[in-house]
Amino acid sequence: MTKNTDISRRTLLGATAALGSIGLPALAQSKTVLRISTPAVPDDWHAKMWTVFKDALEKSAPGEFDVQINLNASLFKQGTEPAAMARGNLELSSISAFDIAKLVPEFSIFTAGYIVRDPEQQQKIFNGPIGAELFKTVSEKMDVTPLATVYLGTRQINLREAKAVKTPADLKGIKLRMPGSKEWLFLGNALGATATPLAFGEVYLGLKTGTIDGQDNPLPSVRAAKFYEVTKQIVLTSHLVDGIFIAISNKSFNALSPAQKQKVSAAAQAAAAFNNENRLKEEAQLVEFFKKEGLQVSTPDLDAFRKSVQATYQNSEYAKVWPQGLLERINATR
Repeated sequence: MTKNTDISRRTLLGATAALGSIGLPALAQSKTVLRISTPAVPDDWHAKMWTVFKDALEKSAPGEFDVQINLNASLFKQGTEPAAMARGNLELSSISAFDIAKLVPEFSIFTAGYIVRDPEQQQKIFNGPIGAELFKTVSEKMDVTPLATVYLGTRQINLREAKAVKTPADLKGIKLRMPGSKEWLFLGNALGATATPLAFGEVYLGLKTGTIDGQDNPLPSVRAAKFYEVTKQIVLTSHLVDGIFIAISNKSFNALSPAQKQKVSAAAQAAAAFNNENRLKEEAQLVEFFKKEGLQVSTPDLDAFRKSVQATYQNSEYAKVWPQGLLERINATR
């Protein structure tokens, strides 16, 4: 071997080693970063579902994605996520019907009472033609693509004194605490009660002292806030089936290959299914929990409530932005 050959060989080996050292971080950087921002707290099902999402992607697309989960609104303030995704500053989040309705007014139909009957119908609506049409509009107007529908819970009425409640007329004169926005107060009045705005942190004392006669929340919230200690009845009005939507920014989604889009969508569906199954189990168990705590749990005439509340909405300003025939299509979804 000549001196020049030896030098060339050493140069080649050195270059190969240098390329190898560059290649490792370059390979790591080739992962697609998916930042997730959610206001959910760690113990909630719609926080835990993001770990299911991450695990599903790691299994179906190993080494392709770097999923970063940010809980407690630590990355973006609650309500600012849609704008952040539209700007390309955030990849994934869960957005509410109230968030969507700000830019897609027709979506406000899902903030009204008795539009969705139950969690099963909720899934059928958004996994069917209605959901496909609305999600297309959301994508066009908001630059985000909804991937899955997440069940948050069904709101019920909780009264400090037990009484027979069969129709909205039975709630006449009841001071029912509602969140403070005009949309929530309209719903409370539509239920037949006298809607009374009060901060959530003041509800327990308000129930205890009689400042309010009742409040509405999903059953898990009733237990978590210990409202059962100062109330005597839960009326299963099921007046609002609440949900959020796992969504991805269009900028991020359009940058994925067709195979990656399918895998991300499947991971979102798996995450939603995990949340939905566990939340339904929790709600079912809570009915028995409240009975053991001494509360009466009753079910009113839901058809009477539904017809009355829907009629109230249809004669209001809110219904003016609902697409013609949409309510009938929702009601016909079985």
